Formats: sequence, C-alpha cells, structure tokens
Amino acid sequence: MKKYNLLSFILLGISLVSCNDKKKGENTVFTFDISTFKEQYQPQEAIELGITNLNSKEVDSIIYYVNDKKIASKKGLDKFKFELKDQKLGYQNLKALVYYEGENSEATSRVELVSNVKPKLLNYKIVNKYPHDTLSFTEGLEFYKDTLYESTGQKGASYFRKYDYKTAKIFKQHDLDVKYFGEGITFLNDKLYQLTWQEKTGFIYNANTLKLEKTFAFTKDIEGWGMTNDGKYIYQSDGTEKIWKTNPQDQKMLDYINVYSGSSKIKSVNELEFINGKFYVNVWQKDAIAVVNPTSGSVEGIIDMSGLRKFVKNKTAEVLNGIAYNPKTKTIFVTGKNWDTLFEITVSE
Repeated sequence: MKKYNLLSFILLGISLVSCNDKKKGENTVFTFDISTFKEQYQPQEAIELGITNLNSKEVDSIIYYVNDKKIASKKGLDKFKFELKDQKLGYQNLKALVYYEGENSEATSRVELVSNVKPKLLNYKIVNKYPHDTLSFTEGLEFYKDTLYESTGQKGASYFRKYDYKTAKIFKQHDLDVKYFGEGITFLNDKLYQLTWQEKTGFIYNANTLKLEKTFAFTKDIEGWGMTNDGKYIYQSDGTEKIWKTNPQDQKMLDYINVYSGSSKIKSVNELEFINGKFYVNVWQKDAIAVVNPTSGSVEGIIDMSGLRKFVKNKTAEVLNGIAYNPKTKTIFVTGKNWDTLFEITVSE
C-alpha cells in the first residue's frame, strides 16, 4: 500500500474499496469491450472505448457518451480513446448508442476516476485555547466582521449565536423552531445562510440584524451538513463524498465535486471552511481535517487533530466539528460537538 493511501486510511478511516463493477447492462446485442478496462483510472490516463458485437450485426455507426454527454461519433465498430483529464473524480458512466441494420441499441458500463495527488501530512500548532459551551452541539463555525458565529444541531436545541470567542459571552442568539435540526452556516453579501439536516430547508437572515428574510427548499434531494463560500458561490456538504456548488441568488444547486484521497473516496464530508483557495473539511467521526482542491476534489493535505483530545476535559464531548478562519489574525479556530474548548491554531507543512 502506498504511503499516502496508508496516511488516508489511518487519519480518515476510509476503506480502500476497488470498483469491480464493470457493468455490461442488460443489452444482449452489444456490450462495451471491457477486456482492457482497469478498475480505477487517474486523470492523466485515457480509456479506450469499443463495442463487442455479440451477434455479428452489421454496425453503421456508434455514438459514445460519458456521463450523458456526447463525446464522439464513430463509423462501424471504430474505437475511441477518451482522455480523462477534464473529468470530475468519481464514477464515469459510459454509454454507447449503436445503430445497426435499421435499428439502434444501447450498451452501458462505468469506470472509476480517482485522484493522482499524494496528500501531505500537515502540522498544527495551538496558539490559544478559549472556553466553549459544552451544550453546543457544533455544526457550523464562521467569522463575520471579526466576530465568531456558531450554529448548533439537535431538535429542540438548535440555534446560532454570535459571541466573544475569548470569553464565550453571547451577544445575540437566534433559536430555531423545535422541528428543525440546525446545520452549517456561512456569510455572503451581508446575508447569513443556514442549513437544516433532514428537513431539506434553509434560511437566509440579514447579517446585521439576524432577522429571517427567506426560507428556501433544497433543489436536490439531499441532507444539509456543512456550508462555506468562496466570495461568489456557496458550497455545502450532504454527508457523502460530495461538495455541492450553489447559486446564492436562487439557492439552485449547480454542480458538485467528489472528494478523493488517492484511490479512496472520502465519505461523510461535514463542516466546511474556504481558506486561501482550498476547502478545509471535517470528516464526521474522525479527528482529522482534509484540505481539498475545490476544482478537482483531490485531498492535498491531511491534518491529524487527534492530539486535541487530551485538552478536552468534558467526558461527553463528541466528534471534532467546526472550522473557522479569522482573516484578521490569519489563524484557524476549531472545536467539536459539546467540547469545552475552542482552539486557535496555525497550520504548516
């Protein structure tokens, strides 16, 4: 096992699953020629697409599709080499529409595209430790105008608040209706956006008054977990390996990336923070933070945060969750669900 996969396995607890599912579909006339397919590919590679003619039909032409996008049209049984460099990581759904003897038929298959990036082990240094409310089931953490905001979960106990992180003094708190389980928050264009877990509902508040301005429904059938933004778009996680890109104007989910560390998919992506052009990602149930390329989804760095546990005295403390970058101090603040401590840290290679 390569060193970077071992690192991912230890810190993120992921399973190194290979895809042995070279699906042929139900077609009995044509299938993809999978004799040259590999279980996994990397972005610098190409895949040769060709069709096996099971019943020796006279083929006129073949149109090839990847993820429902037309990529090539070939005469007869001509093969096609497809470069994978511009594809998002994850499964590539292959389809061939075969025209033959006045008829047409489909063949399907899929391959998995994984990351070719070797994650670096990053170090952290504790700069300061501050008190944290042990009743706070932390879901989101973010600075806005040099003030820390935190959102929490649990039905009947979900809220977000602004407070003095040095003293834990609360300036203002907004409680959610008891039917909602609060999740991640982010600030963009003087608005505060908040997710809920399984209710498929989000809220938009005035960032200065914290008054509710709009309630919106998710445009995809997903759960709400973490949230952040890059100054233009909002990004949210759904508890899988996906990070969704969302239009803040109409809350429409536009696209997504799949998070991979080497050959392994990172599931349970949770709280998000956008720091210096990268996603910093909590992985649920793991005392680790992954640094993710926002374009490709590749994990470029891993921070082992397990050493923080020795400073947390609260015996009921749950998982590490909550990442906030303070642009004024250029430091990162992290905590966990029901932790008694908020940590200010710096990160380096």
